[in-house]
Amino acid sequence: MQSELIVDVQPKEVSIALLEDGRLVSLQKEARNISYAVGDIYLAKVKKLMPGLNAAFVNVGYEKDAFLHYLDLGPQFDSYTSFLTQALDDKKHLPSISKMKLEPDIDKHGAIADKLTPGQELMVQIVKEPISSKGPRLTTEISLTGRYMVLIPFGDKISISQKIKTTEEKVRLRQLMESIRPKNFGIIIRTSAEGKRVAELNSELKTLLQCWEETVEKARKANPPALIFEEESRIVSVLRDIFSPSFESIWVNDPDIYAQIRKYVSLIAPDRADIVKLYNKPEPIFDEFSITKQIKSSFGKTVSFRSGAYIIIEHTEALHVIDVNSGNRSKGAPDQETNALEVNMRAADEIARQLRLRDMGGIIVIDFIDMNKVEHRQALYEHMREVMATDRARHNILPLSKFGLMQITRQRVRPALDITTAEECPSCFGKGVIQPSLLFTDTLREKLAYLTGELDQSDFIMYVHPYVDAYIKKGIISTYRRWRMELGRKFRIVPDQSLAYLQYRVIDKNGNEIDLKEERDVESSATKNKQKAKNRNKEE
Repeated sequence: MQSELIVDVQPKEVSIALLEDGRLVSLQKEARNISYAVGDIYLAKVKKLMPGLNAAFVNVGYEKDAFLHYLDLGPQFDSYTSFLTQALDDKKHLPSISKMKLEPDIDKHGAIADKLTPGQELMVQIVKEPISSKGPRLTTEISLTGRYMVLIPFGDKISISQKIKTTEEKVRLRQLMESIRPKNFGIIIRTSAEGKRVAELNSELKTLLQCWEETVEKARKANPPALIFEEESRIVSVLRDIFSPSFESIWVNDPDIYAQIRKYVSLIAPDRADIVKLYNKPEPIFDEFSITKQIKSSFGKTVSFRSGAYIIIEHTEALHVIDVNSGNRSKGAPDQETNALEVNMRAADEIARQLRLRDMGGIIVIDFIDMNKVEHRQALYEHMREVMATDRARHNILPLSKFGLMQITRQRVRPALDITTAEECPSCFGKGVIQPSLLFTDTLREKLAYLTGELDQSDFIMYVHPYVDAYIKKGIISTYRRWRMELGRKFRIVPDQSLAYLQYRVIDKNGNEIDLKEERDVESSATKNKQKAKNRNKEE
């Protein structure tokens, strides 16, 4: 299987698409100025206690108070509190965890009121981003994630990823970490540590320890609520979790992000650094790899797949509901039972892809086509488990109920990715009446003249719908060629599949978008000429 990673860097967000044999299987979008992301650490203040929920609401600066449950305090909360109190009170001396004597674990069935008080300052970490009307979810059991390991202050255990199968490797890694880890720090060894030398593991451990010390030092100088730790690069942190040495290539369309990713890949897989490639064509990178078209067809309420069958996906606050329909299959099986099994099997493949693609979490209920035979129901259940095996998110799948429903729970740490595939008309803005589309080229000509003349722009790119691009470039002496000759060849027009039919956007030579949006963008030259004629008649 050929895997490729495509990174589309835009001024406001970064989109990362994972392709397997050219098919889109995962899409992540990260705002470049994102706040309250998973892994961020804040110095915060307890706002109020909720004994009924055995939890507290904490002010981290978000518009909604964050949620901290008693079970998220961590077993070593007493040791954590003792250290943090000393660190915040004594501004001259930074306490050392390694020299501390850890307190006994707190009672699992204790009460939040026994451990926290309103106004108390805490160092907290985001474990769930704000979703819908809810604020972030927090923990005080801080962890710092690296490529090979996760460092947990106030811990004393070494855990090893279950994906490392060989007993010899587990024993080797445990012995290595026991020899280099500092006292009172716990370690989780990640799958990527398999086969690594002690020098590589020790180097990353020192880096994580330095991050911890710098975070505590920032907390000592900060006034809550304040952000005291975040990843150096959000893109690199996303890449760290999904990177695989099996990638054939990683394409990036931004030189700075390209340099960051290449540096990161050089550190973790020096022999694979050449797979990172800079994309420098004017065409959108997602169009080049046919990702835009796949996004348009894969998101939305109805998703079609083989032979006319389709699924309908509905989202609610509490769960996601998926309905499987056979549609008008052109090559159906001779009997209904076999036909239902075939459709359900193919639907399971598409549903597994959709869960990853949209990052759907929480409870998912699937209404498959009814099947009477027990062996067919069991085969569908086993097939769903098989196709979900590659999903990195924790999940649990239940067999079909007597009503033909399958229930899946899937880990949710951020909002589900919801991309609107319906396009708002850029001409009427949803009012239902537009100017003549035939005169759209007049508008483009006027905008180009405005950009090259009044704004004195040069070397800019105007993106238009592929149909419009084809229309203005047809023929030997095309409209596009005439415009270039008349306006000084200061621009290029490039197709962009993500745009609506009468939509366009302009990017200057520095990569910044020039806002030219007007409510009557397609006001025709004929209308303007008519107004000029009226003015001349009045003067006469």
